[in-house]
Amino acid sequence: MAHGTHNAVEDPRNENVLIYINGELFPRKEAKISVFDSGYLVGDGVWEGLRLHNGALVFLNDHFDRLYQGARTIGMDLEMNRAEITAAIRETLQANNMKDGVHIRIMFTRGIKKTPSQDPRLTISGPNLVIIAEYKKADPTSRDSGVKLFTSTIRRGSPDYLDPRLNCHSKIHEVQALIQAQEAGADEALMLDVNGFVATCNATNFFMVKDGEVWTSTGQYCMNGITRKKVIEVCKKAEIPCFEKNFSLFDVYGADEAFVTGSFGGLTPVTEVDGRVISENVPGKVTRELQDLYKQAIMASVDQQRV
Repeated sequence: MAHGTHNAVEDPRNENVLIYINGELFPRKEAKISVFDSGYLVGDGVWEGLRLHNGALVFLNDHFDRLYQGARTIGMDLEMNRAEITAAIRETLQANNMKDGVHIRIMFTRGIKKTPSQDPRLTISGPNLVIIAEYKKADPTSRDSGVKLFTSTIRRGSPDYLDPRLNCHSKIHEVQALIQAQEAGADEALMLDVNGFVATCNATNFFMVKDGEVWTSTGQYCMNGITRKKVIEVCKKAEIPCFEKNFSLFDVYGADEAFVTGSFGGLTPVTEVDGRVISENVPGKVTRELQDLYKQAIMASVDQQRV
């Protein structure tokens, strides 16, 4: 199996999960949507991926903030409030008898088109909502052995033509970057911004550690990651120096540690970038401390929902 931050432990229960589509639940093999759907035709939609931990939807409000900001950015009315979306998620989880170790993908598209076209005025239905909940636990191989990155020639775009903070369905440039990295023998791609500074990875956010300081990009050209946000927050709370700043591959190649972040895998150590060994023994001291602090943040989110 391919190695990467989104590898999951195989779980046979996923073969029989029910998928939510616009208020109805369908067996996995029968879950379908029209070929005239805006997401399929032109990548017109927004999505979120979140975790179910001990019955709680972790960092749910943060995910909703990002979802609604994305919808406003593309001029799309989701036609559902937070309570209604939460109820749909809970309905899906209850139908599948899910309580823990679950990854949930929420996908809104603008709706069904009258004919293939970019024009939103040719949408003839309300938004389509699909919720896919699966039993997914991150494969410990990535966490224990780390991942190798390759710097892609595909750049993170400028905010004036496709803001990298927008969690939209259009991901082809990230797919291109990942393919390039895989062909170079790496697990995932490191991506630079339009000025040549380190921005993010193809599906995760990048952090490096130097002399006890944690560095990540300015946020102007990287994904608006929830886990990235939480790592910055726990650093500040624990008084670990953390800087959102411009830095280049020159700095990365001399890093003491590096890791990537995402809602699915949490914090995953990086062992190599472009063939340069960052750390042979992972996770490093700072990365391990942040992994523990991030777990505590998850448990705090769980406890808040129990109140």
